[in-house]
Parts: sequence; C-alpha cells; structure tokens
Amino acid sequence: MAAGAVSAALAAAVSADAPPPACAAATHRQFDFWIGDWRVYDPSGKVLGENRIESFAGGCALLENWTGASGFTGKSFNIYDRNDGKWHQSWVDSVGGRLELVGGLANDRMILAGETRDRAKPDVIVTQRITWSVNDDRSVRQVWESSEDGGKTWTVAFDGKYVRK
Repeated sequence: MAAGAVSAALAAAVSADAPPPACAAATHRQFDFWIGDWRVYDPSGKVLGENRIESFAGGCALLENWTGASGFTGKSFNIYDRNDGKWHQSWVDSVGGRLELVGGLANDRMILAGETRDRAKPDVIVTQRITWSVNDDRSVRQVWESSEDGGKTWTVAFDGKYVRK
C-alpha cells in the first residue's frame, strides 16, 4: 500500500463517526476536581506541602506529585477501571512506603480505601481510607484515616485543605 493510501486510511479511521476516546465517559472525569497545582494546609493554616495533580494518557489517568514541607515526597497513579467500575490509586513515597487503594465517588466525595501492615507491628492489618471533597470555595479537602480494628474506630493521619496556587 502506498504512503498516501495509508494516510487516507488512517484519516478515515479517525473520522467524525469514530467512537469517542476510550476514557471520555463521565466516570473517567469524576476525579478531575483534583487536577491542578495546589498548596496544602492543615486545619490551623500551617503549610503542609504542595501537590501537582495532572491528567495524562489521554485523560485516562491522574498523576499526583506530592512534596511535603519537610522534604518528604510521593507520587500516586490514579485510574478508573471500567472492568470493575472502581477507582484505583497506587502510591509510593520517599521513605519506601506503598499504598494501594480502591473505591469511588459517593455523595459527592471520592473515597478510596485499602489495607496495609503496620511496620512496627507486622501482624496488625491497618485499614486506610482517604476521602476527597470539594469545598464551596472550590478548594479540596483530603482526609486520610486509619483503623486498626476493622473500621470500628478511626484515627486521622492527614487532614489537608488544597488551595490552588
């Protein structure tokens, strides 16, 4: 096939009648409120760090780039999996931590949860739950909670208000 014919065939395949991109559904946009460049504060107004959330892979995934005020860094990869209908987050950080979360949008809040083992007590399974919600001023609140008793009681590990830079 000649080069011109290949180009014509590709152009025809990407016509107005082509299906929308793989991640164009509304479910893939549920976490878009988190996209942006943020300064993050604790409830008292102290700066905790900065976070840049960007969309990539044709809008199919979000990449988080966290830099804490103390120099601690981390990244997460977030994606909506249409096979199971849930959001997934994989987090890694500068002290060798790893966290795998799964969940979705409920009552206008993104809620992801997963289990880890306590480094100091390897026989203890810790449930981790992170909730993101949009405030009236378009800032975002992220609350990370941990439970060592299967969700009967929770301890706040992180409470941050994301304000756009």
